[in-house]
This record gives sequence, C-alpha cells and structure tokens, in this order.
Amino acid sequence: MPSAVTSADDQAVSHPPGLSNKLPKLTPRRRPQTERRPSNPPPPTPKLPAPPALDKHKYIHPSRRILSQRDHELFLSSQTHKLIVSFVFTLSDSVRDTTVSDVKNSPRAGDPAITALLAVLDEAEGLVTRCPPIDTGSRFGNPAFRDFLQQVDEALPSWHEKLGVTDKQACDEVSTYLAQSFGNGTRIDYGSGHELNFILWLLCLRQLSILPDSTFPALTLLVFPRYLKVMRNVQSTYYLEPAGSHGVWGLDDYQFLPFLFGASQLVDHKNLRPLSIHNQMIVEECSKDYLYLDQIQWVNATKTVQGLRWHSPMLDDISSAKSWAKVEAGMKRMFLAEVLSKLPVAQHFLFGSVLPAAEGMSNDAERKVGDEDVGEVEVTVDGMKHKHNANSWGDCCGIKVPSAVGARQEAKKHGDGGELRRIPFD
Repeated sequence: MPSAVTSADDQAVSHPPGLSNKLPKLTPRRRPQTERRPSNPPPPTPKLPAPPALDKHKYIHPSRRILSQRDHELFLSSQTHKLIVSFVFTLSDSVRDTTVSDVKNSPRAGDPAITALLAVLDEAEGLVTRCPPIDTGSRFGNPAFRDFLQQVDEALPSWHEKLGVTDKQACDEVSTYLAQSFGNGTRIDYGSGHELNFILWLLCLRQLSILPDSTFPALTLLVFPRYLKVMRNVQSTYYLEPAGSHGVWGLDDYQFLPFLFGASQLVDHKNLRPLSIHNQMIVEECSKDYLYLDQIQWVNATKTVQGLRWHSPMLDDISSAKSWAKVEAGMKRMFLAEVLSKLPVAQHFLFGSVLPAAEGMSNDAERKVGDEDVGEVEVTVDGMKHKHNANSWGDCCGIKVPSAVGARQEAKKHGDGGELRRIPFD
C-alpha cells in the first residue's frame, strides 16, 4: 500500500526535469542611474569667522539701507548676509541631539554673560507690569504697548552696562537691535523680522567678544526661549498684530526660529517623529525640553479654533515629513527664502558698523526711492519711503490683522474662551 506521506525526493522527481532552467530570471525594475532624482541636501553652514578686532573701531547708529530691489540684491551677496546665515545656522547646529535640560545642567549655564542676558530679559518682562494695557475691547493692538517700548528705551543703557558694553557709541549701535526686537510701536505689531533683530543683537555681542562661541548652546536653548516667553507675555498683554498678512498659511503668526532650532534638536531623536506633534500628551510632556514642541503647544493654545490642520495648515503638512532631518533642511531653506530673501522683510533690516551695509547700497532711508522699478506705488510708512508692490500681500505696509492672542483673550473676558470651538465641518 503506498504511503500517504510523500518524501521531498519524490516531490523533486515528480516535476518535469530542467523546467527551472527554462523560466526567465526575474529581476526588479530599476531606474537608470541618469533618471534618479538628485538629492536635495540642506543649505550648508558657512564657516563663522572669528570676532573682529574693535580696539579703535568707530561705531555708528544703525539705519535702514535696503530701499530697492537693487539694494536687496547687494545685501544677499554681501559678507553681512553670509555672517548672519553662518551665525543662525551655527546656533542651530550647536543644539543637535541636545535638550534644554542638558544645557541647564551644564557648566555653561552659569556663564556670567548668559546670566546677564537672562537678567536683562527678566527686567524687560517686568516692564510689562509697569505698563498695563488700556481696556479698549478691541482685538487689535493696544496703544499701551508704546509706553512699554518707551520704558525699554530708557532701560537700554543700564542693561548693556550689565553686559559689559561701556562705550556709549557701542551701546547706541548694539542696543538698537534689542530695541527693535520687541516690535513696532507705530503699527503695534511683531513678526519674524523683529525676532531676527534679537538674534542680530546676540550676533553684535558676539562680534564685541562678549559672547564666546562656547555659549552658543546656552544662547539657543536658554536665552532665546526666555526671549520667546517675554514676547508671548507682550503679545498677550498688548495684542500685538502679526507683522504680515499671510495668516494661517505661515508657520506661526509671529515666530520662525523656534521651528528651525527645535527641528535641529530632534534630528537624531530615537522616538519622537514629526507626526508626534499631533499627540497632545507627547507635546505636553516633551515641550519643556524641545523648542519645536513648545512652540506647537503655544500655537495651539492661542487659536480660537480646534485642529492644527485648520489654524496652521503648513505645520500640519510638515508633520508628514519622514524625518526631522528633512524638517530641519526645509526650515533652513525657508529661513533663506522667506526671511532674508523677502524684500518686505529685508527692507526693515538695520545696518551699522558691526553689521555693515554692502558698498553701493542706498545711504539715507528718508530719501526718495530712486527710479528703479521695484513696485507700483510709492508710499511712506514709519517715515520711510518705499515702493509698494501690489502683489506683496501688503506685508511692507503692515495691513492690520487682528491678533489671534487678542481674539482668545477677549473671548475669555466674555466667558466664551473656555473651550476651543470646532470648525462646523470638522
């Protein structure tokens, strides 16, 4: 009786001999080497030069020098532009795989320069309580903000004396950048250009050899977050309007650099992914150590509607990136393209002797813009004449945009801000 079990040898004999040799060999399809898409590497970090010798340096009061497209192009090809990019990217690179707690527990957290910077920011926040807002019932900027800026101007000399800037001319030049970092008193607004002025202030202090390069991680994860907290208080108190009109299509109404620095922190993280920003428990738990998550938490807290995809669709889109390395690379490209390379933003940059203007740039911000065709209508804003481009969303002129923080605060006053309202079709 034949066995019910067939051996492996019997199975091999049952197949037609030589069939395996007649079947075509299957190989995976591959694109030819020439058709492969080229990689998109992140912008490189230019080498940061050593601070200059300023023993017999002559300081000048910073002024606007970008009045036309030609001025802007000269700036983009200048050494000052390269220095700014190098400083910002070096700050970002210095916090790779580093948490806020790591820096707090490091010896550099006690550096006298870092301690002095934090003390200055503490005093700046204290000025908010001395200049209470006027109850206007409006979501637009509160005029008491101008009193706050006046108090800041009066405190600048003493603040810089704490930092070791004793030369009056040096103080006048360097302190201008700090004064500009709190927002615009005429329009009562704030944006990424003012945020950049704070970084330029730190760069000036570095060029004066007050901030050694070894303090960069502490500048990025201790000083800069303290500045963010001060500005959040200022924004909430005076309902500062966004300094642009792109609204929800931008990363955030006010800030940009927390996303760049925060993405650098997370590049090599083993557990957190870009999609983690949608997990509220992760955001709450990790925001104290990571700037990106801290800024996400703040953005969510200031909006009056529920859902990141509704109030910040660009952040929602970025969360689908495969890695933090891609997010960081995208943020660096965005900093170059959307901050430094945008004329409506760059025309408010200030140039002095520490951060000099390029040769050939306009000399007087109050003079009439030349005949160069950079827009359609010449306007004067804050005493500065420039040509307004009708396609620039009005960013150069500061279209009034209600403050999201103000809307949330006013809703709370009327008992309507306890819960975020949902979009009807969400």
